[in-house]
Amino acid sequence: MTDTDTALGYEQARDELIEVVRKLEAGGTSLEESLALWERGEELAKVCRHWLEGARARLDSALAARNDGAGADGDGPDGDGAGRPE
Repeated sequence: MTDTDTALGYEQARDELIEVVRKLEAGGTSLEESLALWERGEELAKVCRHWLEGARARLDSALAARNDGAGADGDGPDGDGAGRPE
């Protein structure tokens, strides 16, 4: 990834990737242009994957923190016993 790619937000990278795919599927481009589009698409896919992996890590961390705060008896956060093993 280039410095420019890392500055792209997820939505920007996704939208550009959609455009790259549209151009490739439409055809009518030279071999050289098709290869350049393919390479750009690969880079954009890496940016999207990076953002999604980061989001997954944040979600996992938030869920782990929530579960850690549930109490040692396995009780759910609302005290209804929903987290208690049977």
